[in-house]
Amino acid sequence: MRAATDSHARTFPSRSWVLNSKVSFSAASKDYQMGRYTQSLATLNQLIDVQQDAKTYALLAKNLLQLGFKADAAKAYSLAGKCEGPNSYEYLKQAAKLHYETGNEDEALLIGMRHLAKAQEDPELAFIITAIYLKRQQRDIIRPFKTVLSESMNPDHMRLAALLLSDDLNDATNQSLSRNLFKRFPGNLAFRFLHLVFAREFNEFEEASKHQAVIDAALAKGDIEILRKDNPFYHLHWCGNEDFNRYATIGTTPLNPERVTFRRNMPHTWSDKIRIGYMSSDFWDRHATMKLLQRILELHDKDRFEVTLFCHTGPEYLKHNDTDRSRWGRIVTVHGFSDQAVLEVVREHNIDIMVDLKGHTSGSRASAFNLPLAPVHVGWLGFPGSTVNIDLDYVIGDHSVLPEVAKPFYHEKFCRLPESYQPNDPMHRPKPRPVTREQLGLPEGAFIFASFNGNRKITPETIGSWCRILKRAPNSVLWLMANTPRNQANLLKQFQAAGISAKRIIFCPRAPYEEHIDRQQAADLGIDTFPVNGHTTTSEQLWGGLPVLTVKGTNFASRVSESLLRAIDLPELVAGDLQAYEDMAVELAENPGRIAEYKAHLKETRYIAPLFDAERFCDHLEQAYEIMAERAKQGLAPDHMDIPALPPRTAPFAAD
Repeated sequence: MRAATDSHARTFPSRSWVLNSKVSFSAASKDYQMGRYTQSLATLNQLIDVQQDAKTYALLAKNLLQLGFKADAAKAYSLAGKCEGPNSYEYLKQAAKLHYETGNEDEALLIGMRHLAKAQEDPELAFIITAIYLKRQQRDIIRPFKTVLSESMNPDHMRLAALLLSDDLNDATNQSLSRNLFKRFPGNLAFRFLHLVFAREFNEFEEASKHQAVIDAALAKGDIEILRKDNPFYHLHWCGNEDFNRYATIGTTPLNPERVTFRRNMPHTWSDKIRIGYMSSDFWDRHATMKLLQRILELHDKDRFEVTLFCHTGPEYLKHNDTDRSRWGRIVTVHGFSDQAVLEVVREHNIDIMVDLKGHTSGSRASAFNLPLAPVHVGWLGFPGSTVNIDLDYVIGDHSVLPEVAKPFYHEKFCRLPESYQPNDPMHRPKPRPVTREQLGLPEGAFIFASFNGNRKITPETIGSWCRILKRAPNSVLWLMANTPRNQANLLKQFQAAGISAKRIIFCPRAPYEEHIDRQQAADLGIDTFPVNGHTTTSEQLWGGLPVLTVKGTNFASRVSESLLRAIDLPELVAGDLQAYEDMAVELAENPGRIAEYKAHLKETRYIAPLFDAERFCDHLEQAYEIMAERAKQGLAPDHMDIPALPPRTAPFAAD
């Protein structure tokens, strides 16, 4: 086979058979209709030397497609589309589809971007553009395609629309499209789960309970498979069952054990230094992850480790960054890259250990880890659980978040640090400044419970528990952060329905970071949410001098506050169960002296306990990396490891 490019150079496979004596389009077309694709192609290969028009190239493409040459068919359709004619756009769209299917994403995008206006009305082209840019995390380009995809009857288009819709929960367009999708397809489990995401985000408890009941009924009958239609991240916000958590896998594909083995056995050149690669979209100083991590990156031993940050942070966030990011390591931009392009860049740097900091969260590029990026793949910090269907050798945690009972529910091997899995930055985080209740509009004489956790974490079970606490502690109020007026109205409605006066619920908005650190100390006791605890929120409260009460959890996401409390020597604030949690909250509300002791403890131990000791944490983390690298050098498979603790500090690591 052969065909012409724009310059008429022959680019398709050469023919090796005798041509028909009669060379005409009608003969080639007849052979195609009769299924004689090879003969038709042979005729076209001769005809195309003298007849380079749309219909000839299109028929060439159809034959190539029938014979399994998709990439060549895409080229032929492109040539057909470049010829003027009424079918030009359709030919180019077919070319884009075939380029996409054969992995030639750049060529597919080239066609798609030249027809952006039509793509907003054509779900097929919109699907191609969106799928590629979604994978490359360039969401600003694909926003215009949400509507056309959600209105398509093609299940693949609708599933992609669902992935888009779950990204920006505060976008009113997303919310209405989510509702419309579910109304159109009420039997579609993926759309029910998506509808529930929005209901929980805005604390629409009645709506959420109605649709959650359908899920609960199926689970009660043993139908765990329905969870495969749930989003892995949002699933954690309602399900604390570590066994069930493994089933929420929409948008992922099962791991291929052969590819995992291939990656681990690939030849690799090691050096004197261990080359660590971190991948994230959060490499800017105002992101919560960097408020935890940046000091660790600065402290990495440059004589033993070479650190590279594979950054897919969007430019809209980087413009807000005020820190010299070169202090964190070498910055390699992969924003907008395909997974294959990410692979090529990572391999150029010959990374020994690649660390994914996102897991199944928004903005993740975890799918790139299903390619052979490095001898060792690690998941850490961003996702509180097993990163299901992603090729990771280890998950970094600690004995609180990853107890022995959790091992059967993870495909990753446990790398348990000795105190807490969560790093903290004591140098760049502002110290709490004095603030009064009067300044914040808080009652002077009341005992103030506080929760600054994201509103989606406030479940009906959590509110029910808080209501029982408030009823048993009559001189108390609850101070809550409300994301939006809509959240505030829905939360207040739930409290009032349980008999709690509106006067006892005090709402505050989000605040600039420094002000937020200051205001926390005005409360008496932080009370945690479940099944997802405060994560960065809890460490911020402890840093700000506010003790936090939590309940012992049942999965990683619900055990984080326990990890943090143990790392600052307050394990007694981890209640054994929900009843104990409520009893302790009431008891502490009646004993302000104990609250004062806890606050004094937090102030005294801030610069000596492990929780905020970045140097100590970095030493433990580097021990873990060295063990991982040594096992890989020896050709040993990953295995569970527990990193021993350094001797306790006897003097503060910084001055207050």
